[in-house]
Amino acid sequence: MSVLKAENITLTYPNQSIPVLENISLDVPESSITVVLGESGCGKTTLLNILAGFQHISSGAVKIDHEILHQPDARRAVVFQEHALLPWQNVAENVAFSLKLKGLKAADIRTQVASILDTVGLSHVAESNIWELSGGMKQRVGIARALISHAPFILLDEPFAALDAFTRESMQEFVLNLWIKERKGFFLITHDIEEALLLSNQLVLMTARPGTIVETLHLDFAERYKAGESIRSIKSDPRFIQLRERLFERLKDQKLHALES
Repeated sequence: MSVLKAENITLTYPNQSIPVLENISLDVPESSITVVLGESGCGKTTLLNILAGFQHISSGAVKIDHEILHQPDARRAVVFQEHALLPWQNVAENVAFSLKLKGLKAADIRTQVASILDTVGLSHVAESNIWELSGGMKQRVGIARALISHAPFILLDEPFAALDAFTRESMQEFVLNLWIKERKGFFLITHDIEEALLLSNQLVLMTARPGTIVETLHLDFAERYKAGESIRSIKSDPRFIQLRERLFERLKDQKLHALES
């Protein structure tokens, strides 16, 4: 089982004295969900871009197992907050895009696309235009594009931030089911406390100026869902509520400290 690693990552932009990120280390194992929680401006998206290979660093290393990575590769797929779909192509064509670039035969592409669309529950809209889809469906198309790459690591940049509360919870359940089925390494960033608690095997709490990891929690709520417990039951658990309130107070204190400094 492979592990995507950040080792002592520091990033300082030219002409700035305070690092964007400082001494960040974390592991993202396959078959797990790692969620980074933090307020806007703490460097969550920057960290995701570094793990994806999109952003150079000042010091440290990004690795898969013992191999140091310097640029994007096929082992890491990214789902962006803005879905970045091609509006002139339908759902199936969007999902097939990377396979066409690889030069696969049309029959192979059709087979793989049909399988992935079935996995994400979009077979019934395969021929639909992107602009006809709901926000949740668009994000499923984005996730389907990531899955079809067969990357062992899927990186999600606040993918549900723009969705309404009902759709958001539906997509959270979708990600949990996807994790159970696909057993990939998921790395997701969010500023939503309940989302972070529900989805993560490993919850990483960040603070800003500089962006650092201040706490790492190893949680079992996702495993409880896997064992058959409902999301409503998990979210009403006293331990879940206690952790939610503790994290809320910690984030609030961080925000007040930032305003005063």
